[in-house]
Amino acid sequence: MSQYQHLLLVVDPTLRHSSAINHAAALANASGASLHIAALVPSFKWLSLLEEGDREHAREGYLQDQRNWLQAQAEKLRGKGVEVTTEVVWADDMKQEILDHVAELQPDLLIKQNQYESLFNRVSFTPLDWHLLRRCPVPIFLVGGSGYVLPRKVVAAVEVTDSEAIDNELNERIIKQARSLAIQCDAQLHLIYAYDISAPFLAVMRGLSLTDLTRALRADMEKSFSRLAEQFAVPSNLRHFIEGSPANALSEFAHEHHVDVIVMGRVQSHGMDKLLGSTIEHILYQVPCCILAV
Repeated sequence: MSQYQHLLLVVDPTLRHSSAINHAAALANASGASLHIAALVPSFKWLSLLEEGDREHAREGYLQDQRNWLQAQAEKLRGKGVEVTTEVVWADDMKQEILDHVAELQPDLLIKQNQYESLFNRVSFTPLDWHLLRRCPVPIFLVGGSGYVLPRKVVAAVEVTDSEAIDNELNERIIKQARSLAIQCDAQLHLIYAYDISAPFLAVMRGLSLTDLTRALRADMEKSFSRLAEQFAVPSNLRHFIEGSPANALSEFAHEHHVDVIVMGRVQSHGMDKLLGSTIEHILYQVPCCILAV
């Protein structure tokens, strides 16, 4: 049985050329899942300038236009064999509206277009996608890049520097999600770990030279990575143990190897229980592909 039975796609109807609908439809077709499309219309400040009667008329007219557009999209998808339902909702608080939909519909996967934010905006306020990565209780598929709507190359990005059970469990969830997605889409599954042995970490270690310590730590991490790969029968030519900060290394790998989807954990231990979410949050604006956040 597919890991996906019910998919929820959230779209901004003002972005009608988004590829998110095509990606969601392809995943629904491949997995046999039903698809619910919620078009969430952001509130417009200019409506407050109108008289109450005119405001309601303008609002309803706009919503009806979005319903007509979304219904036309749904009919196309039904013609391709996708079981799809739709709704158009006025959203005064976009992030809360999305979380409320997830809580009500209990989808197996939330799908959304990756929404780029400038560095200035990221510093000034928390982007919507970051809120969802931190608070959404189900896996999130953030559509990005311009690759194939049905992935052909899926990469599971794991963390092996900490041997605690919670890391092992999350690694397993990442790989199982990635493997199931790859099987459903007839895609190639890769396993990757980007390690970063930083100078500040090495500086607190005593008794070994910097070169010896770096070599020893790298060897330990590579052994852990190999054990994980063997546990899930990942062929040696599809394993990638690379050096560099995770965000930069994964981004470069995605560009060089034409990756379609990177599957990552949203929270993992790293040293002092560091959130890996920051890696995902920043990689959203670097990689030319989709992100599946577990």
